[in-house]
Amino acid sequence: MKIEEVKSTTKTQRIAAHSHVKGLGLDDEGKATHSASGMVGQEEAREACGVVVDLIRSKKMAGRGVLLAGPPGTGKTALALAIAHELGNKVPFCPMVGSEVYSTEIKKTEVLMENFRRAIGLRIKETKEVYEGEVTEVTPHETENPMGGYGKTVSHVVLGLKTAKGTKQLKLDPSIYENLQKEKVECGDVIYIEANSGAVKRMGRSDTYATEYDLEAEEYVPIPKGDVHKRREVIQDVTLHDLDVANARPQGGQDVVSIMGQLMKPKKTEITDKLRTEINKVVNKYIDQGVAELVPGVLFVDEIHMLDIECFTYLHRALESAISPIVIFATNRGHCTIKGTEDIVAPHGIPLDLLDRILIIKTMMYSNEEMIKILNIRAKIEGIQVSDVAMTVFGEIGSRTSLRYVVQLLTPASILARINGREAIAKEDIDEINELFYDAKSSAKILSEQGDKFMK
Repeated sequence: MKIEEVKSTTKTQRIAAHSHVKGLGLDDEGKATHSASGMVGQEEAREACGVVVDLIRSKKMAGRGVLLAGPPGTGKTALALAIAHELGNKVPFCPMVGSEVYSTEIKKTEVLMENFRRAIGLRIKETKEVYEGEVTEVTPHETENPMGGYGKTVSHVVLGLKTAKGTKQLKLDPSIYENLQKEKVECGDVIYIEANSGAVKRMGRSDTYATEYDLEAEEYVPIPKGDVHKRREVIQDVTLHDLDVANARPQGGQDVVSIMGQLMKPKKTEITDKLRTEINKVVNKYIDQGVAELVPGVLFVDEIHMLDIECFTYLHRALESAISPIVIFATNRGHCTIKGTEDIVAPHGIPLDLLDRILIIKTMMYSNEEMIKILNIRAKIEGIQVSDVAMTVFGEIGSRTSLRYVVQLLTPASILARINGREAIAKEDIDEINELFYDAKSSAKILSEQGDKFMK
């Protein structure tokens, strides 16, 4: 009998450039620990980011911007990501690159406003009548198709729900049966159904079905207490962009003309300022009534020097808006010409009047020891073994070239070590792999020495 290996159903997470960043790594007093939460060095910049996080939490950061300025490979994106981690999962974080605004489909200012609205969250609290409990029965009842033909349609569905207090049978519409199918609800699941809208939310599997041998990658929840029918406070987290899109979408009928009209519409539709103003009025009314709470998120704009003078002018108005997220910019440019002008040179390619409104955080180049610590963290995240001698060599190469280059060398060097029959990367593997690839400085040197051999 052939015995096959049972593979785990847990998903393997893709390792990205900043997978190791878990937070700013600050102590209770707001001081930066040299190496913590995946961050190494940059103590002053991290402490400054900690102050920004405190300002955001105390809701005193609105209308301000932050600029992370420093040479390439000094951890600007990592700092922005660490700020988002410190704020928590419920705070919207919208990253974008300056060049994204140059779309062929919609205006530059529209792209900026769309991302601004994505970075503003709204937490809506509603008290709703709900039916909740563990599903004990799902029985659809069919009837003859009123349109004729051979098929049958579901006339109603009988749903059994059980709580710690008792059980109840519900007779529900066919539309709710469709919602149950969408959520893939089956017996043993804990669900709740909103009485007014018929929306179904699956909470998870009942913990009475949990066993130590269960291979399901399933979340188990306890059976709800109280009655099946109850009033419950439901909290929904949405962004203003979600509200814009929901209200901009045409509410057509089910006839052929409406469906064809929706198909023929372009994928990207511009949302008008009038619609946004109306949504803002409704949002402000909800906030005044205490029904909703505004959650200003973080909009991270990398390569800010790629924006032109038109975008910078628009940013002025957006930053001063009553409903505005916290905007974090990042750039690695020094003095350069502002895009969209011919001869106006400004620091970081940002107009001086906008630069005056921004808190600037400077990032510094990493030392040899800091590079080695970062490489150790990356090697651990990627599951790569590196000998102590090899790590020292990596640090020396990083000092000559850049941190990005040596981080990129880690995986190719581990593959070469495996080919050479070694579990850990040795000095010989690094020497060999360093001869196979060029860093940016070496490539630039070859171009300057052999420029006549290349096309111009």
